[in-house]
Amino acid sequence: MSEKNSVLIVDDEAMNITALSHILKNDYTIYVEKDGIGCIEAAKELKPDLILLDVLMPAMSGFEVINELKKDETTHDIPVIFVTGLNNAQDEEMGFLRGAADYINKPFSSAVVKLRVHNHMKIINQMRLIHQISITDALTGIGNRRFFYSQMEHEWQRSLRQQTPLGFMMLDIDNFKEYNDKNGHLQGDAVLKNVAEIIKSSLTRAIDIVARWGGEEFVVILPDTPLEGTKAVAERIRESVEKSGLTVSIGVNCTIPMKENCTQENFVSDTDKALYQAKSEGRNRVVCHRG
Repeated sequence: MSEKNSVLIVDDEAMNITALSHILKNDYTIYVEKDGIGCIEAAKELKPDLILLDVLMPAMSGFEVINELKKDETTHDIPVIFVTGLNNAQDEEMGFLRGAADYINKPFSSAVVKLRVHNHMKIINQMRLIHQISITDALTGIGNRRFFYSQMEHEWQRSLRQQTPLGFMMLDIDNFKEYNDKNGHLQGDAVLKNVAEIIKSSLTRAIDIVARWGGEEFVVILPDTPLEGTKAVAERIRESVEKSGLTVSIGVNCTIPMKENCTQENFVSDTDKALYQAKSEGRNRVVCHRG
């Protein structure tokens, strides 16, 4: 059974919260807040799929809340539907100009609320599916290069802010072209899928990231991992692949990003050089870049 989509309901009137929760509770996971500050904090923590937001609230209006939500990269893309008694065209225009996805007028109809939320959830899920397909390697089921670049940017910026080490490795299946030519593309595809699965099973944390770089090359990002830890994971992967009857060469790198004289491009390039060194030294080995 698939996980339910979630809705955050924000209204200073308990009666409205109760009514909206009752209308939607059978179809969605419901979160509730009574004011703007609570909405912003809950949105950041819970990442709801959709927010139903009152406009007229004490201390912070819905218009002010949506402004704050749209400023923050973690909440910017969460659709907001205003549910409000302000039903003139100027107020609706003000809401849409601030990024609202829709408008529901009070007093609201149960059928209208259900249909509006359902329609937006359908769009949200379709867009999510399209995005997932666009960042997934069709053969192996892991992330593709586009996925890698987005994740590297995210982890690079996080490491830069927190000044924590970022581990990285590039892997290449040894003699893959010869294997492919000898055994055919179907067997070659099976090897690629098998190696992808071995890499995934060798990563023990949910935050670790694997992607297919292209061809017979794979990349792994290890957030908050020093060089020795990254090398240990690389050796575990190498040994596991070797047990399957194949071998891989691995280039390993680690850095704490700095604002100057340190770029993602150089980081990846240096790791690629370490991979090339591993292959030129005889393959089936791990080589660390030493900056």
